[in-house]
Order: sequence, then structure tokens, then C-alpha cells
Amino acid sequence: MLPYSAEFEAEVLATAGSPDKAARDEAAEMLGQPTMVHKLVTTGYRTLQLCHYFTAGEDEVKCWTFRKGTKAPACAGIIHGDFERGFICAEVMKYEDLDRLETETEVKNEGLYLQKGRDYEVLDGDIIYFKFNVTAKATKIDKNAAAK
Repeated sequence: MLPYSAEFEAEVLATAGSPDKAARDEAAEMLGQPTMVHKLVTTGYRTLQLCHYFTAGEDEVKCWTFRKGTKAPACAGIIHGDFERGFICAEVMKYEDLDRLETETEVKNEGLYLQKGRDYEVLDGDIIYFKFNVTAKATKIDKNAAAK
């Protein structure tokens, strides 16, 4: 159980004038109590066993939420159903490795950029490039075969 007051949190947000964490914390301190939003979100994610993986392109980075224990094809399906249906492999690197080595090229040079198959359980903080190929719509037979 995590006690909090929705009314107080609404007042904190109104006082802060911004959803920015620093502004919320300052407003909550001014009102005399700490804000519980961060703890509420973190506890909710932990209780629901939710994690994040990232995809990145030249112009954007996106964060995707998934349940712990989810396999790579299902995580690809979070982006689009065709990604799951035509899943070939996932090219994966850890955020910690990219942060430490600073470039994707250096991660590859260290042998830490890995190709993973259908059985790979995506981990919190993975950065993934999905390879897939969809040539035709799936039929009922294809869907049943894929379920086996």
C-alpha cells in the first residue's frame, strides 16, 4: 500500500506550473510535504513487472514499455504487429555499454552488439534494432503454425 493524496499532487502540479520533476519537488517542499508521484510510478512499474527497451534512428529515440520476461518477437510487436509476424532477429546492445563506450561502433568493436533470436528475453535498458520481413498477409494456418 502506498498512501498519497491526489488532491495534494494536483495542488503541487498547479503550484509548480510545470510537470518538470525539479519544479514539482520545489513546489511540494513549499507546500510542506514531499511529492509521491515518482515513488508511485516506480512502485507501480515494479509491482506490474514493467521494463523499458529503446529503439533509435537518425532523428529520434523511442522508449517502449514491456512486461519482464517478454521475448523479442513480442516486444517487436509492441511497435507494430508486422514486426512480430515477420520477426527475423533483434540486434541488441545494452544502454550501459553504449554509455560507457560512447558510440555504437565502439560497442560493436568490443563485441557487445549481439544478434538475438526468437527465444531472447528482452532486458530492461536494451537498445534494439529489429530485423523483420513481411511479404504477405498471414493466413489462419500461418497463425496456428506460429503458435506451436
